[in-house]
Amino acid sequence: MKITIPNNWFHQFLFILCIAVPYLDNFESTISVWSLAFVLTIQQKYSVSLFKLIIPYALILLIAIVVSFYYDYQKYLVIRDITYLCKPMIGFFLGYQLCGRNFQNAFRLIVKTGVFIAVCHILVILNAIFIYGARTVADLRFFSGYFSDYEIYTFIILLFHKQFQLDYTKKTLRIVTLIVGFSAFTYLARTNFIQFVILFLALKEYLVISKKSLSIILSIIITSVIAYSIIVSTNPRRNADGLEGFLYKIKVAPMEPFKSKINREDYKDFNDNYRSYENIMTVRQVTRDGLIPTIFGKGIGSQIDLKQEVWLGDMNLRFISILHNGFMIVFLKSGLLGIFIYLFTIIYFFRKTKSDKPLVNSINLLFLGTGVFLFVSNWVFLGFYNLTETKSILIGFLIAYREKMNNQ
Repeated sequence: MKITIPNNWFHQFLFILCIAVPYLDNFESTISVWSLAFVLTIQQKYSVSLFKLIIPYALILLIAIVVSFYYDYQKYLVIRDITYLCKPMIGFFLGYQLCGRNFQNAFRLIVKTGVFIAVCHILVILNAIFIYGARTVADLRFFSGYFSDYEIYTFIILLFHKQFQLDYTKKTLRIVTLIVGFSAFTYLARTNFIQFVILFLALKEYLVISKKSLSIILSIIITSVIAYSIIVSTNPRRNADGLEGFLYKIKVAPMEPFKSKINREDYKDFNDNYRSYENIMTVRQVTRDGLIPTIFGKGIGSQIDLKQEVWLGDMNLRFISILHNGFMIVFLKSGLLGIFIYLFTIIYFFRKTKSDKPLVNSINLLFLGTGVFLFVSNWVFLGFYNLTETKSILIGFLIAYREKMNNQ
């Protein structure tokens, strides 16, 4: 078999590396690799469309920096917050730059990267089962990760391969779709399931308002309500293993991020609704300091006091500066003004770029689904601010690809 090395192998490697490194769950490694790749691929010209997405993130950061001058925060926390809030912007720039070096094989590279991530994930799962003896859903997720937005995007692109003009053989397509789909499913992440449904509906054009789309969405809502009612009626146990444990997480999901009153003394109530607890404490501690912090936030370096130590990641923390909710972290750092600006980063994806090219229209539909999904993602997983997310690179990549297609 003849092995050929593509001329742009280095930039393909950079793309795969930048997508893969956040899965190591080490923010310092991620920001270091992304920053180096950004410098290595920097270009002279960028589009207005890209800056329309990035400017709101820059304004949120600017407001937070200015506000922080009125507080005396630790320098470490200030520097850390700046890197956190810069991450989406670096990702967008990086994806945009890498597309220019990988335009001819763009979607094949996206799929190749997704397959690589999926294979690594499956190997980690096998290692967790046979080496560490993982037997429960919680154990598997602990060892192999809690979600993977990128694999869902890859899976959707494979399912709609004709719309994205992928010319794999039927056998190859079947194999890679099975690998990526299996890996994505085994995360058992509720948010990823929602992401898949939203993106699937978007590519089917069911998110474009019409009589047909409204009837389909209504049918999905009714089916979901019935399915949820059945799950509730089975009363899955809180500490159950396997499928029953997963069903319990679905049972508590609708109220988990929206509860307005939580008993800290009740371990069950506190843990099942921790995301809501973060939101409550954030709103309470920002607004209690008056109108100015409510409008402009408390700046870079600010933290929330949880009133007790909580096991987060790999350590016990009482004071946190990074939350689970994208809207709340923006509110903490830059107030209501920041949230108002932040909404433009979501509205961006609802703007359709006119084109007579089917592939561009498919990207538009993918962006439409992304915009809808961001409301969910920001509420429970920080959206593009999530420390382990990689979709900001993919979005920047697709923005550049769409522009190059339109300019041909």
